[in-house]
Amino acid sequence: MTATLLQHAKPDQLVELMLPHLWVSIVDGSIPANVCVDACQTLRNAYGQLGVRAELQPVDLVIQDRNGDRIRYGSLKPSWTGTSWNGHCVLVLPDSERIVDATVEQFDEVREIGAGPMIGKVALSTESTQDGGLMEPGAQVVLQRGDLVLAYTVAGPEALASIADHPEVAAHTAGHRRTGVNVASLALAALRGEGVRGRAMQAPYPRLRALLRAVGDAPYEADESRDIRFCLPDEDGRERWLRLDEIPLPPTTPAAWPRS
Repeated sequence: MTATLLQHAKPDQLVELMLPHLWVSIVDGSIPANVCVDACQTLRNAYGQLGVRAELQPVDLVIQDRNGDRIRYGSLKPSWTGTSWNGHCVLVLPDSERIVDATVEQFDEVREIGAGPMIGKVALSTESTQDGGLMEPGAQVVLQRGDLVLAYTVAGPEALASIADHPEVAAHTAGHRRTGVNVASLALAALRGEGVRGRAMQAPYPRLRALLRAVGDAPYEADESRDIRFCLPDEDGRERWLRLDEIPLPPTTPAAWPRS
């Protein structure tokens, strides 16, 4: 699926659609698919490194099959049991008005279809909600996957706080960022490929374009810590193996997300 997206996706779809599929192909069953918080936090950083704003959104999810039978996942009032979060969350991309459910295939009926992450368009207001969110609590996003209808209901600010304020999430913040940088690095290496780079340079993200120009066709490899590094001049002009977040960029380049 990642290869297909690279070959056919339009410039404004390349990054948004490719990253979730790339993440799924990388993990390849090596971590539980139901770790939606970890997936969203990792992808939030990966998107952000390439200049795409992505925000966490807890949701309640109801899946209806062709017979009208419904199964509910997630919760509008999620909670923690030890280190496990009892809920479901997705990412919202406000600039492209998309919702990204990277772990939707944790649910058996969706996984049987075999189409990968769920990515769909959403209607966002031009201004943030009163609590600073991107979507009004109770708003619904209804998407189709084969014969299934997936109805996502937006949870309120308390649900988001249950993630952001929890020690378990804080303890893994650095790890989520590091993994996100590595996912973004692999994405950048793919986006600079022949037949792809031209469309990627048309994407509406100045940071992505700056990175593509900076990296060029420089070699890259994983170091002993499994971090992806590119062989490029550092700020002093000395050639070194640099992580994506260490690559010198023009001062006018927008900062990576998240910015707080």
